[in-house]
Amino acid sequence: MSTLLYSYPSSNPHLIKDLELERHIEGGYFRQTSIYDEKVPSPLAGNESRPLATTIYYLLTADEPRGYFHRNKSHTMHVLHQGRARYTLINPRPSDATGKWTPEMTYATMGENQEAEETRQLFVAGGVWKMSTIPDEDLNLVKESKAKGEKVGCLISEVVTPGFVWQDHEWMTMDTLKELFKDAENGEEMIEKLSKFVRPVE
Repeated sequence: MSTLLYSYPSSNPHLIKDLELERHIEGGYFRQTSIYDEKVPSPLAGNESRPLATTIYYLLTADEPRGYFHRNKSHTMHVLHQGRARYTLINPRPSDATGKWTPEMTYATMGENQEAEETRQLFVAGGVWKMSTIPDEDLNLVKESKAKGEKVGCLISEVVTPGFVWQDHEWMTMDTLKELFKDAENGEEMIEKLSKFVRPVE
């Protein structure tokens, strides 16, 4: 007998087909749905010209359950449509008075269960590293055949302002990860824990 984890009215195969989603290089599936023609100077990208805003659908599934660490110069608002995903955010704060680098890590779960402190909207500021994944507990239920894989995932919209362009995008590398946590008290542990979310070098 399968468990219904949350409201998931459209299955993943239907979402991919109906929304015309494609595999995303970051992991998961996506489709850009709008790009505003109006251009503005972006204060987050040296006042270079950028679209006012861009939007995409983004889907994680039980088969494509994670996105790799990356960051963008622009701000991104994430809006939930259905499902659940867990976000890890790393704010690379400047060195403290001792000259040591101490990144600030926060976690958020996009979902409908407010009692569990899940959120339907998530704002990520430009320059913050982010990674998203279907929670392990949800994936484990699929592996144990206690939940249907086609009904486990997370569909969101992302609104990027100023709009997304690839030259404002940056992948995290292992060198970046090691640099971020080199002075942290539990640095080696965090590097080992987070390394699987660094995109493999092609």
